[in-house]
Amino acid sequence: MNKQDDFAPTVVLGHEEGSATAAPQRLEVRFTGSGSEYFRIWIVNLLLTLVTFTLYVPFARARRIAYFQNNTLVGGDPLGFHADPWKMFRGYIIVLLLGLAYWAVTHFMPGLEWVALAVFMALWPALWRASLQFRLRNTSWRGVRFVFAGDLKSAYTSLLPFFLPALVFVLFLPHAPVEDEAPVPQQARLAMMLIGGVALAFTLMLPWLLARIKRYQHGGYRFAQERTQLHTRTRGFYGVFLKTAGVSLLAALVGAAVLALVFYVGARGFFGEVAAGQRKALLTLLVPLALGVVYLLIPLVSGPYFGARFQDLLWNGTRSDRIRFQSALRFRSLCRVTLVNWVLIVCTLGLYWPFAKVRTARLKLEALSLNVDGPVDSWLAQAQQSQKGVLGDAAGDFFGIDMGL
Repeated sequence: MNKQDDFAPTVVLGHEEGSATAAPQRLEVRFTGSGSEYFRIWIVNLLLTLVTFTLYVPFARARRIAYFQNNTLVGGDPLGFHADPWKMFRGYIIVLLLGLAYWAVTHFMPGLEWVALAVFMALWPALWRASLQFRLRNTSWRGVRFVFAGDLKSAYTSLLPFFLPALVFVLFLPHAPVEDEAPVPQQARLAMMLIGGVALAFTLMLPWLLARIKRYQHGGYRFAQERTQLHTRTRGFYGVFLKTAGVSLLAALVGAAVLALVFYVGARGFFGEVAAGQRKALLTLLVPLALGVVYLLIPLVSGPYFGARFQDLLWNGTRSDRIRFQSALRFRSLCRVTLVNWVLIVCTLGLYWPFAKVRTARLKLEALSLNVDGPVDSWLAQAQQSQKGVLGDAAGDFFGIDMGL
């Protein structure tokens, strides 16, 4: 694939032969990026971010998004990215100032934490929706731009429940005692009960909360005359979370059993031949090492399992009248890629990170495909005509914020 400018517009291709037929079409997704190409972008982004004290972050994000989208082919045609990085910079400054203001209030005026949180809650859903609008408006395929059609009210109703645990802590959690002041046992017990109750309630509600957010997000994607909806039920989210918890527990049990077997064999063999003092020293060294192995084994298994099942759950349930997504991401493939990525990142002291991102992106993207009913070119041509007068809307967006949601 020929190299192109980071923000080059997508070229509109001509009509395909036989597009007049109404037969369903299957559009495969391919990713043509390479680790060596992305490494050059990544290392420059990293250096400039450090030199500018993170002010280059929005420009780095724009280059990264442009690279991955321009190398993502849907039905043989790449996605385009048209965002102005300076608008993303303005959005970054707004978010940065909000974060600094929240930190200052909570640090210097702890009695007004609830005011800072209320302001944050009032602004964040609107900024989140604006970021989705900005990202979709600046993404195109075959010259037609995407649109995010989610309304503002639904953004608030979908996102605000996530703030409830923080709101409960701010309003009801007893303040920590000042220096040289003895803690009150009753307050300590109340704090522990409150933290435990909120953590348990949030854990039980997390699949429901995530389902609300994803239903809003995937229900707002619009392309040409098509608007998607997420038809996955909430119980499907609970199923993925419960299965992931079961896989994590199984991985922990298997790891513990293997380590117990190793210690048993060692105690009967090698450990039995050393002195008691040396045996104690070896156990002191090996026990933390064994616990570390189990600790790493759980995310190595549960992370890829959740990632594969969650992607399939979302995209297999996302469709419009004429477009149906399919995802066939396999846990074994994602686990194998994740394991290799971890090992090579550690061995290269982090320099393999961009190669790992490319490998993971290729696996996840190429597991996706689209089934489209009817001639794609005909309704794309209609969409191009209707968008001629509104393509300037994206240029007028002030909130150029991309939070990756």
